[in-house]
Amino acid sequence: MKKFIITVVGHDAVGIIARVCTYLAEHQVNILDISQTIVDGYFNMMMIIDAVKVTDVTQMSEELAKLGEEIGVVIHCQHEDIFNMMHRI
Repeated sequence: MKKFIITVVGHDAVGIIARVCTYLAEHQVNILDISQTIVDGYFNMMMIIDAVKVTDVTQMSEELAKLGEEIGVVIHCQHEDIFNMMHRI
C-alpha cells in the first residue's frame, strides 16, 4: 500500500469533491478515508488514499495542484510518512 494524504482548502464552491474524486477514480486511486468540513464559507477536505496503482506520484501531485487552481482551491498531496513527520509533536 502506498498511502498519501491529500488536503484541499479554499472557498466553498459546487463540485469540489466531485472533481477531486473523479480525478482519483480515473487514476485508479482508492480513497481509504475522507473528512470534509465547511466553516464560514471555507472548504476543508482531508483524504487518505492508496496510490499503489499510480506509477508517477510526482505527476499526480502536480496534476492535483493544477486541478486545484482550476477550481479555486489549493490541493496538496504528501506521502503519509512526510505528513506524519511534519505534524508530530
